[in-house]
Amino acid sequence: MRKRFFPLLLALCLLLLTACSEMDDASPTTPDNPPQSDAPIVDPIPTPAGLEHFSLPYFPGETMDGVSCPDGAHQVIGALLYEGLFRLDEHFEPQAVLAESFTYDPETMVCAVTLRSNVVFSDGSPLTAQDVAATLERARWSARYSGRLADVRSVTPEEDTVYIALKRPNASFAARLDIPIVKAGTENEPVPLGTGRYAWHETDSGAYLAPNSHYQHSQSLPLTQIPMVACSDADAMSYAFFSREVQLVTWDLTGTVPFNATGVITCTDVPTPVMQFVGFNTQSPLFEDPTLRVALSQGIDRKTLVETCLLNHAVPAAFPISPASLLYPTDLERPYSSGAFATAMEEAGCNTGKERPLTMIVSSENTFRVDMARRIAEALSAYDIKITVTPMPWIEFQATLNAGQYDLYYGECKLTADWDLTPFLAPDGALNFSGYATEELPELLYAASAVSGSRHTAALRALYRYLQQEAPIVPVCFKNESVLLPEKSVSIATPTATDPFYSLADWTIRWEDKE
Repeated sequence: MRKRFFPLLLALCLLLLTACSEMDDASPTTPDNPPQSDAPIVDPIPTPAGLEHFSLPYFPGETMDGVSCPDGAHQVIGALLYEGLFRLDEHFEPQAVLAESFTYDPETMVCAVTLRSNVVFSDGSPLTAQDVAATLERARWSARYSGRLADVRSVTPEEDTVYIALKRPNASFAARLDIPIVKAGTENEPVPLGTGRYAWHETDSGAYLAPNSHYQHSQSLPLTQIPMVACSDADAMSYAFFSREVQLVTWDLTGTVPFNATGVITCTDVPTPVMQFVGFNTQSPLFEDPTLRVALSQGIDRKTLVETCLLNHAVPAAFPISPASLLYPTDLERPYSSGAFATAMEEAGCNTGKERPLTMIVSSENTFRVDMARRIAEALSAYDIKITVTPMPWIEFQATLNAGQYDLYYGECKLTADWDLTPFLAPDGALNFSGYATEELPELLYAASAVSGSRHTAALRALYRYLQQEAPIVPVCFKNESVLLPEKSVSIATPTATDPFYSLADWTIRWEDKE
């Protein structure tokens, strides 16, 4: 999805309107000064200038290590410096990069990843299984990746293969292995060595990226040099983008940190695995039975909520899997209908005229999320159920959930790209705050993770159909991240949430005409 932003142009138009109004009041009507049209004369929007250079922002003093660097600018740069065993395409399907092959043994629950031969780091040294194992071991204990690698028992390198032993079945574990691999022993350097499309260089005049001469497709890269622009913080990065010092940033436009840049911008939204959802306290007397949970799930107009509250920077979703995935069960969706909601509430015994007050809690840090919670609560309060939204600081929100002192909550969670729902549905799941459990769930969860291919697709559909009937959580949408560029400067075909340069070899860049 692409959008254009015209704050500066609008301001200019307002100034022109004011100037025309003052001139008309002072100017008599004569043959030499005929009456003017009521419509202001505004010059056509000029064609945006081509690029003089293509630069990226960075934060001096912060590591570029893909395992430990913060979100934002350094993750963007890391997409050029490093590669993973796999990378996720626009449908969240894992595509082999450093891996030659991936096999999973269901008996031993061991994944074997054989490395592609003749891969070297940007300094010319060969990639080894020991390098991969060292990165994965660090990732197991890192803030960024410890959650997705929590099921790993051990990582063992042998010759050209890395063996990853798991604690529980997961035939789709390759989808979790897009972690950027760095050369062992360089992880503590400001810019560790990688095998990516570009390499980091520094001179007295500054830092820049240049094509990695050891990368197999370096000759097809459209940017021969990418200067680095030092920024002190996010505000400085926003200003650098506005002033065209840097040409690309990624941003969560409905996140906690606002984006302050203005100007004429191309915004390309890409899907992420970040899900927003309504959760129920299944230990509450009202929600022990799924009837009311399912009825309330039919009262959420996801499309309208995404348009009005999230400015279309999300995709409506009725299941806990991104609609961008080829596995999303579109045919199982129930379109929103006020009539169907009324019927469901009637059948749940909640259209009697007797009010039942409930509280929905939400973290107060994100105003977009609070607005979503309030709009949902308002929509669901059309009959007996009357929901009050209580925003609270993140720490209090977490404590309240863990204590089970809530009726409903509005949450946000980043799923893994294998769409594992164990955190929500397993008895000891980190996000199963109310201890939801049924007799059928363990078998459904096992099947969804233990098999592959068409059996995996069928198992996921069975799980999603069951969740539609039970509704312990009600997905609302999956958020987008935005790739921002100067207007019409670059054709950017298929960025992904983890790689804005996913289609870099196909880019066409409109450079400034020097003549």
